[in-house]
Amino acid sequence: MKDANRPVTKTTRRELFQTTGRLAAVSALAGVAIPSVHAAGTDLIQVALIGCGGRGTGAASNALATKGGPIRLVAMADLREEQLFKSYKALYSDKETNAKLDVPADRQFVGFDSYKQAMDCLKPGDVAIFATPPAFRWVHFKYAIEKGLNVFMEKPVTVDGPTSKRMLELGEAASKKNLKVGVGLMSRHSRAMQELAKKVHDGALGEIILQRGYRMHGPVAYFHSLPTPNDTTDLMYQIRRFHSFLWASGGNYSDFYIHIIDHLNWMKNALPVKAQATGGRHYRDSPRGLPYIDQNFDSYAVEYTYADGTKFFFDGRSMDGCQNIYSSYMHGTKGSAIVSKTGDIGLPSSIYKTQSLRRPDMIWESKLKPEDRDPYQNEWDDLIAAIRKDLPYNEVKQGVETSVVTSMGRMAAHTGQEITFNDMLNCKHEFAPGLDTLTAESPAPLKADKDGKYPVPNPGLNKTTEY
Repeated sequence: MKDANRPVTKTTRRELFQTTGRLAAVSALAGVAIPSVHAAGTDLIQVALIGCGGRGTGAASNALATKGGPIRLVAMADLREEQLFKSYKALYSDKETNAKLDVPADRQFVGFDSYKQAMDCLKPGDVAIFATPPAFRWVHFKYAIEKGLNVFMEKPVTVDGPTSKRMLELGEAASKKNLKVGVGLMSRHSRAMQELAKKVHDGALGEIILQRGYRMHGPVAYFHSLPTPNDTTDLMYQIRRFHSFLWASGGNYSDFYIHIIDHLNWMKNALPVKAQATGGRHYRDSPRGLPYIDQNFDSYAVEYTYADGTKFFFDGRSMDGCQNIYSSYMHGTKGSAIVSKTGDIGLPSSIYKTQSLRRPDMIWESKLKPEDRDPYQNEWDDLIAAIRKDLPYNEVKQGVETSVVTSMGRMAAHTGQEITFNDMLNCKHEFAPGLDTLTAESPAPLKADKDGKYPVPNPGLNKTTEY
């Protein structure tokens, strides 16, 4: 989900909580019964936000911007008090979301059980937002199904084989209970890409013979991490800097590259059956000479193969000073197309009668009304409409399959082996088992050596697991 870049006032923490009440930590609320806040007999949809980072804050803002009936954010949960406060302040300071914000101190939760406490504030048919690191997705989703809640979950949906199988089973359980589930693969809700997909599936490009995807730019987010500071635990550090650790996020490959992989698979209307790849760790020390301890490769080059033998090439790079390319393309027997002009969902999409992608050869270009241009809002509009109209809506299978395709490209690079879709789905290496029993005192899923460094992929040496 997009980061929230909303205006924040100069209100201090003390001033804001003089108005809204002090933040309630989990230890202070243990055993306290939270009263129901559902307005029985109305069409009010209540929302709980679990994971209050930029993505979660953005998702909450999009949820509250939906039309068609009353909607309200009534609970928030995060592992870190300061993160929850930052998110609350951003939503509170925005006049568009402020009026739909109803999260007093006794519905603000911090801690490893806070996801349960936030969802306990909802009634069946309300919505839980999951914007924590993806390792926790199955844990939170299982509880939501037990509570009869509709769900919006961020991508990736899974990062390894065992949790992928688990999520597929949970997705089926959600459908049996008629729950609506959205997954944050927003390309599928780009009105331009929807129109392009229809044209391509109707034969506008003939047979698709090649696809190309690129996300190549400098290090962003938590791609790199320095050794764990003394003022925190390994567990909290790994969760906070989740992009650096495969168990928490699938690393930068899964988190950064999944959107382009998803929308090119959609355009092809197929899933790759295998992948082979290369990659490397080139810059392993910070400018100050301190070692980076993350598990990521700095570059990836993956060749995906579909069942019909056609190829999809993906290149990813996180390095400063190199040429930036961030876009996606298709080539067919009748011509070519730009799927995303820049970024994951960059407008406009376009079709060309040749392979050159030159403007004189363009035969179609997407044109959207202003209200249709934001796929982040579109995905929420689609989910809430399905809830209000009681339409079938469950994106879990699609989300899991895309996550598996992403993971198999990553595993191919990390092991130096050809990895099939079934290899990835059936891989028995669960990065972080037992996350449903995790507490603040638990050891971190990834253990450092005596020098404070974590295990990294060794292609050709570790052939069956990524580390």
